[in-house]
This record gives sequence, C-alpha cells and structure tokens, in this order.
Amino acid sequence: MFDVKIVNGSVIDGSGSKAIQANIGIIGSKIVEVGECKDQAKQTIDASGAIVTPGFIDVHTHYDGQVSWDDEMQPSVNHGVTTAVLGNCGVGFAPCRTEDRDRLIKLMEGVEDIPGTALHEGIQWDWETFPEYMDAIASKPNTIDYAVMVPHDPLRIYAMGERAMFDEPANENDIKLMQKLVREALEAGAIGFSTGRSDSHKTADGDWTPASEAGRDELVGIAQAFHGLDFGVLQAVNDFDMVRPEDNFDNEFELMEAYFKASGGRPGSMSLMQRDFAPDDWIKIIKGSEKLNEDGLDIRVQVAPRAIGVFNGLNCTFHPLMGHPSYLAIREKSLAERVEIMKDEGFKAQLLSETPLQLAGKGSSVPPIVDMLIAQFDQLAEKIFKLDHDGEVDYEQDNETSIAGRARADGVSIWEKVYDLMLEDDGQALLYFPIFNYTEMNYDNVYTMLTHPKALPGLSDGGAHVGTICDASFPTYLLQYWTRDRARKGRSCIDLERAIQMLTADGADYLGLKDRGLIKEGMKADINIIDYENLHLGVPKMVQDLPAGGQRLLQPVNGYKGVFVSGQMVIENDKLTTARPGELVRAN
Repeated sequence: MFDVKIVNGSVIDGSGSKAIQANIGIIGSKIVEVGECKDQAKQTIDASGAIVTPGFIDVHTHYDGQVSWDDEMQPSVNHGVTTAVLGNCGVGFAPCRTEDRDRLIKLMEGVEDIPGTALHEGIQWDWETFPEYMDAIASKPNTIDYAVMVPHDPLRIYAMGERAMFDEPANENDIKLMQKLVREALEAGAIGFSTGRSDSHKTADGDWTPASEAGRDELVGIAQAFHGLDFGVLQAVNDFDMVRPEDNFDNEFELMEAYFKASGGRPGSMSLMQRDFAPDDWIKIIKGSEKLNEDGLDIRVQVAPRAIGVFNGLNCTFHPLMGHPSYLAIREKSLAERVEIMKDEGFKAQLLSETPLQLAGKGSSVPPIVDMLIAQFDQLAEKIFKLDHDGEVDYEQDNETSIAGRARADGVSIWEKVYDLMLEDDGQALLYFPIFNYTEMNYDNVYTMLTHPKALPGLSDGGAHVGTICDASFPTYLLQYWTRDRARKGRSCIDLERAIQMLTADGADYLGLKDRGLIKEGMKADINIIDYENLHLGVPKMVQDLPAGGQRLLQPVNGYKGVFVSGQMVIENDKLTTARPGELVRAN
C-alpha cells in the first residue's frame, strides 16, 4: 500500500521530456512508482487539470539567520521551493566568536537589508564553528530542506579579527587558517563556499564587506580546500565594473578565473545580469564563462528571470523623497503620522521646493547608489512604475505607464507625481524600480541569458532585502510569465518542460544532489502539484511578522495545490500545513 498516491496529473518529470499522464506512488519519503500505480493508498490526491513537477531547488537564498528561529521558511516554500541553498554572496553567521556577533549582524543588515533588531532577537547563537552551526540548525524542524555554503565574510572575520574590515590583505597564516576551516566545514557537509565582491554591498556602518577586500592569494588559497573532494561548489557575486575606480572588468574576471581553477575542478557559478552603467558586461561574462568551460571547468551563470529591482514606498527601506530635509525631519514618526503630515498642502509644497541631501558616506548604511538614484530621478522616473497594471502584476512595462509617463499625462512634475502615488493606500503603496536586467525596458536580453545552456535560475535572495526586494517568487514567475503569459503576448518564451528542468534537475546536477530534481522511482518525494492555468502572483504586501516587530515584503501567490517534501504535504491550496519534514542536506 502506498502512503500517498497522486493521480490524474500531467507529470513533467524534470528531465526536459514532454509531459505525460501518470500517477505517482509514494512510500515514506520516496517515490516508488510512476505509472499506473494500481495499489491502494492511505491518501489519494486528485491532480486533475494540474501539472505535477519535482520540487524546485533555489540555489541562492539568505535564510542563514531565519533558519535558526523560523520553521516555516516563507516565502520560498509558498513558491514550490523544496530545497534552498543558504550562505550566498559571502554573508552569514558562522563561524563566529561571541565578540563578533554584532559585527556579523551589521553585515547582514547592511548587505541583505534584514532588520538588525529581528536578527538580534531571533538568532539563537548556539554555535561558534561552522560544523557547530550546521548541527544547531539541523536540530530544528522545518518545512523544506536546506543546504549551507561557507560564507567568506564571517570566515575572514574569524581568521583576521578587526583586520578583516579595513582593506588589509590576508597574510599566509590567515589564508592557511581560512583554508583549514573551509575544509572542516566541507567535510562536515557544507555544500560549498561563497564570496561576495559587490560594491553595492555595505555593512550597516557603511563599510565595505570583508570579502570584497580579498586578494588573489586569499581566494586561491581558500579554493584549494576543495582538493581531493568529489563534492562541493563555489559561488561568487561580482559587479566587475561598479563604483570604485580601481575596479576593472578584465582584472576582476582574471581573479574569478584563478578562484575557480584553484578548486581542482569543482563546479562554480557567478551572477549574470545587465547593468545600466555597464550594459555590455553581461555579454563579456557569458563569453568569459564559455572560455572557462572550454578549458575544462564547469561554470554556471546564475540568472534572474526578471528585473532585479527594488520597491520604493513610505513603508520601505528606500524611496525617492528620503533625502529631502522636510522628510528627514519626520522620518522617525509612524507611517500613519507621516502620511497625515504629508497630506498637508503646505508641507508638500515645502518638500517639493527642496534639494535632497546626500545620505551615503562614512558611518552611513545607505549605499552610494541611493544618492545616485535620487540625483538622477528625473531620468530614472521613466522606468519606475506601479506593478498593478490593467488588473495584473506586470514587471515588463514601458515608459507610458512609468512615473514620468503618468506625470506627463497629468501635467505635473515627476516629484509631485511620486509624492502623490506614495500616499495612496494610506501610505502603503509600492513603486517598482527595476535596477538590473531592464536597460532597454524589455526582457529580450534576459531571454538570451535564461536560454544559455549554462544558465541556472538564481539570485532570488529569499529571506533577504526584506524591506525593499521581494524576489523569492522567482520560481513562480519563471513558470507564470516565461512559459505562459509572455507567450500570450507573442514574445519569445521558454518551453514549460525546459523551465521545469531549470528549476529542478539543473540545480540538483550543479549541487551534486543525486536524490532529487526528478520524478523518478527511487527519488526523494519532493513534488509540486500546480494549477498551471491559474497560477498567479499578486502585488507584494508589507507585513510585520519578524522578531521584534520587524517587517518584510511578501508576495501573494495562488496555484500551488500541493507542495510535498519527503512525501509530506507542507503546502495545501497555497496554505502552510503543520508538517515539518525539512532537514539539513549534508553534501557528503
């Protein structure tokens, strides 16, 4: 007798093969039959009219702190993710000595926009070393499975102390210690190592992140910790050409090449996106990665399926008016109080007459890009818009529906228009600004990225940027938009079976996880039942559900009839169940 039998569904098994009508029999945590499945079952689920897929694998999340206190792993679980990889971009909370806890919280608060108060109250800190961290989080139940990367920032601080924060190169002993600690973590089951070299990443005190200061010897030395292992991956996020004038694409790419090659052939991945200030870098990254693969490496490019953008609003971390002196005078008041003040026509006139102040700089957690965005708002308003357009959530709009387009239509300035729009919905209105992947205000370049043979869906940052970004919905968007809605618009799209393969088997192959990513006899029973025709994303909402009253953006979703982890249903009709079968995945 089966424990669970899923019947009458259209099975897309993750291999890239066409959908088939089949039933699935599950005993315990495993799929034991795909086909007719004549035997009786303790529970039979009718998947008529739905597609049945393997559970999704999100290779790029930041639940490093949340996993220590939260057993739900929202919002990723709501979007069909059954395995998440933590510890990306070089940020995390282990290894960590007691005296460095505040420093790591400021790092995560600044880089990933997770409220420090929530982290202070939520994190349990029952670890020091990375293996101890793994044991600590593994002892707690969860909805979904998760694997962990060793993050470069806490590793460097653990090895170098305060020297890690002040643009000082690691010496030979520092590198040897970091290499030793990474090897210990890998042997304990860490899925890999991550480093972050983004100039938009700052601590809450406005300092550069420790990993961004690492040189060639340090990165090569750490990567050598993988020698002799048949598991483990390397990850890097790198802006290549960004803020600091000494940055140079060729120099940075050569550094990444040395880093990946030093591992002895382990798979690696780097972020891929188009940036307005260097609009052709993404092409150079693809060509560079192709050369590395021709040289015998296995390098993937992590691609976001839509613009990587930020939400602006009075209830968000950032918005266009935050540098105006009149707004700065009321910024500490509650949302309701600010809205009431801003409704006054005299206050509005005074604010709109002002020149915004500079917010970034030493001692400020505001990244320099914020000042740049405010200074260039006249131009940027051409591609800032409300997501709800013609009754749908639309991430691919043009400048007619932008803030600037609306201002022209109404005969007002862009500053007055954005002021009025942010007061809508009692001050909870959200405006969307696509920073990356939207240079030409269309997704043709994203299509090229997504359809590259080494493309890996990533960069969702689930669990991070909670006050300004809401991209844990990437898996749902890839299905809803790229295989269905965009096709209806007559634009280039992706086959449904290929999209499922990207979200499942491709991630499992990259990570070396041989027990998941396919619907196949003997595989782990991580399964999604999706009402594909009615799959729908709503407009994100700000909720206050983090420790210490911290807030985060969550995006409503409809269409997940069932999400199974190890044969247990954790989502039923888009709602969490009480099942908590998720566990730490150890790579070895």
